[in-house]
Amino acid sequence: MERQTPTTRRQILDLLKKRGGMTAKDLGEALGITSMAVRRHLAALERDDLITATTVRRPMGRPTYVYSLTPLADDLFPKNYPQLTIGLLEDIKALDGEEKIDQLFARREERLYAAYAPRMEGKNLEQRVAEVTRIFDENGNVTESMQTDGAYRLTWHNCAIAKISQRFPQACAHEEKLLERLLDAEVERTEHAAKGDPCCGYIVRPRQHD
Repeated sequence: MERQTPTTRRQILDLLKKRGGMTAKDLGEALGITSMAVRRHLAALERDDLITATTVRRPMGRPTYVYSLTPLADDLFPKNYPQLTIGLLEDIKALDGEEKIDQLFARREERLYAAYAPRMEGKNLEQRVAEVTRIFDENGNVTESMQTDGAYRLTWHNCAIAKISQRFPQACAHEEKLLERLLDAEVERTEHAAKGDPCCGYIVRPRQHD
């Protein structure tokens, strides 16, 4: 399902966000449309895994279904995570200085290396490049890689930490170190989205032992 949902479906999502669980009848009354029309939209939203239905049994009559949002639907609503993170980092810098910021990103580097290093085991450089490309793509960077002139070119078409790295270059510095460690190769940055380039680009060359 596309992020821009049809108007009625968006209204249904907004109502469920505001009020929690609602029946088709409740939604129809709130929107001024028939329950049958609501159910068509609910069926589409269920197919897209944006809502879930819970059966509620009543003392008399047939059970009814109460609809609520799934975690996936929550992603359709605006978030302020980058601004919150930047604000917290600014506060840490004001309290403990620039060195503490570097320590935080160094710690992030270590944490990510520990998480992803096992995926590099037993792989040659070509395989490590392919695996790193997958890892960074999984984390929202929209990546691709290609072999060229005895080296590899990595391109991140979307920088998942762009807003943070524009203010705190330590984020990029430690991400580049992470790449070098995971690939066990020489990594040269050729393009830098945080400095105005259209993407982040790297050239990866084998070390002598490769």
